[in-house]
Amino acid sequence: MKQTILPERLLSCRNNLGLTQSEAAELIGITQPAYQRYEAGVRTPSIQVAKEIAKAFNVSTAYLYGDSDQSLPDYFVIDKKDNQILFSIIEQCKGLSDDQLEGILNNITKSKNP
Repeated sequence: MKQTILPERLLSCRNNLGLTQSEAAELIGITQPAYQRYEAGVRTPSIQVAKEIAKAFNVSTAYLYGDSDQSLPDYFVIDKKDNQILFSIIEQCKGLSDDQLEGILNNITKSKNP
């Protein structure tokens, strides 16, 4: 059975970003009529389009499908041009063990909450 995106979640996400249907469609990379059909619940996007919608709205696909009430995204895209320091930190963390990463996370948490 094909999963269906909850139309009310699409509408909510779009409204939270202050976008029109045309602007949302452009951000996702689809036509406005296609987006309108998804938001109206008339059509169900492919898995790939659902991922693009989630990326554009900065939420998880599980949230769009109603499998989770947590809207946190499935992943983050960090552009080196936009944030060189954060990009460098991520690059340096590649290949570290879970214990090492947890130690780094604990240090960050401590520095934010002295």
